[in-house]
Amino acid sequence: MDLFDFSQQNQTKANAPLAERMRPKSLDGFLGQEHILAKNSLLRRAIAADKLGSCIFYGPPGTGKTTLAAIIAEKTKGHFVKLNAVSSGVADAKAVIEKAKEQLRLYGKKTYLLLDECHRWNKAQSDSVLSAMEDGSIIFIGSTTENPFVSLTRAIVSRCRIFELKQLAEKDILVGLERAVADEVYGFGKVAPKVSNEAMRHFAWVANGDLRNALNALELAVLTTPPDKNGKIKVGIEEAKESSQHKALSVDENLYYDMLSAFCKSLRGSSPDAALYWAFRLCEAGCDPLLIFRRLLAHASEDVGLADSNALQVVMAAYHAYERMGYAEGSLPMTHAIIYVCTAPKSNAVVMARAAAIEAVKQSGESVVPNHLRDRSYPTILDTGEPYIYPHDFGGYAKQQYLPDTLKEKKFYHPTENGEEKQIKKFLEEIKMKEKHNHAKN
Repeated sequence: MDLFDFSQQNQTKANAPLAERMRPKSLDGFLGQEHILAKNSLLRRAIAADKLGSCIFYGPPGTGKTTLAAIIAEKTKGHFVKLNAVSSGVADAKAVIEKAKEQLRLYGKKTYLLLDECHRWNKAQSDSVLSAMEDGSIIFIGSTTENPFVSLTRAIVSRCRIFELKQLAEKDILVGLERAVADEVYGFGKVAPKVSNEAMRHFAWVANGDLRNALNALELAVLTTPPDKNGKIKVGIEEAKESSQHKALSVDENLYYDMLSAFCKSLRGSSPDAALYWAFRLCEAGCDPLLIFRRLLAHASEDVGLADSNALQVVMAAYHAYERMGYAEGSLPMTHAIIYVCTAPKSNAVVMARAAAIEAVKQSGESVVPNHLRDRSYPTILDTGEPYIYPHDFGGYAKQQYLPDTLKEKKFYHPTENGEEKQIKKFLEEIKMKEKHNHAKN
């Protein structure tokens, strides 16, 4: 590397965002993740001994995945190559592998391939590195915000050790912020801004476990706050709030489905507090509130059903109200509907009846409609069998067969003792008693 290249790299580093400049260079400066980086832990020992095999780091943004990979690169005596799965493909991977094989053959030097956003690679791209991982030509290090067991191919996952990184605690983020304020080389040490404790705590809280978010907010506050008459930059709580806006509530694909599942199970479990929390957690993260209404409509039948038929009407009314009012005020009828569905008596008889009926349809084949139930509006062959009985001529009910012959004794709907369904059960039992009475009479 010549002098021009070296000064150019320094200039690039100086112009990089604060979060990039403040990346720790060693494990001693690494924040959080004690569950995988504690003293004498497997990962720490493997890094120190330069014996780390292929692995995948996954977890939320801003938790240190790329930083940890860079520290490994610094510690290892091998060659280190970084690719981003968004902008690289099979050709890039093959080029790295060819060079890695050459380095290994000529110099006995290992090559570490760091693939950022590794979940973005498809099967063909992932397969392109498998043989090189197996024969030791490269050591693969993937970093991703998605659960690798879901988002990556089984072949890649089976060849890697998986390490999950977790959201940073506020105390760890505060340490990172204090370092950035004090650091005279990469931070604001030379500027020496006065950042109040209240502002620092706000940056740490609003970051939601993401150190990058906290550092970005701190940088914006320091760079946009004018010096006072003494030339000092003072960042208080107001400047901190302006720079960070509101707490970041990001939702990746896995978390989205997990929270939606939690919402649905809270509805079923009659927990209005939990259902409201998960509903608004999804909404505040940017999910369409109509998603909440679609699930409410489904669960008004699936989990409440005929135990309280008003649940479906309440949800529909709230849905129409929301469409006319928008989120700000429409979230009130949405809340109304969530609480109603949660606190309504529960019965899954509707969903069970549907499943039983569909199964009977699949198993019964071509069922023949009983003769007395056939349409009389077109000419047919001479009718045989019992005539159709008009129920209203007998007070609203008359015994006759409605199902096909092959299913005439089948029962799909079994009402429970819950809510209004108790009355339905009583009604059906009374009909059965009438049938028995009439049968005995005849």
